Amino acid sequence: MDSGATRRRFALGAVLLTASGLLALAAPGEAQAADYCAGRKVRELPFSTGVVRVYKRDGYVCAVTFPEHPGGPRRSMSVSVQARGNRPVVDKGQYSHHAGPVTVHAGHRCVRIKGSVGGGSVSSGWILC
Repeated sequence: MDSGATRRRFALGAVLLTASGLLALAAPGEAQAADYCAGRKVRELPFSTGVVRVYKRDGYVCAVTFPEHPGGPRRSMSVSVQARGNRPVVDKGQYSHHAGPVTVHAGHRCVRIKGSVGGGSVSSGWILC
């Protein structure tokens, strides 16, 4: 391969890397959740100390809780997804960036989503019916 082709490939790689970095800066929460959950975003459940992002694909529902200010010290966080008629699947602990992802097969059943960061929390009630 000649040096011109090598330089072009290097330049293309640099452009792609820069573009992906700008996309991550433009919507960091979206990029974070998309790294963990497959499918399309169907809900965003904001609360005083964070947000739960909910995704759905082929009957599976996935949720991740993000704090309002990611990073920093570990704090209590949780996320749960419950398909109607089943027990909730929960991830809770001391995290600095996110709780989850938690994925359940809901099929066409309603689901209940809960999330918390520190003292703030959210509960969706039955949704996605």
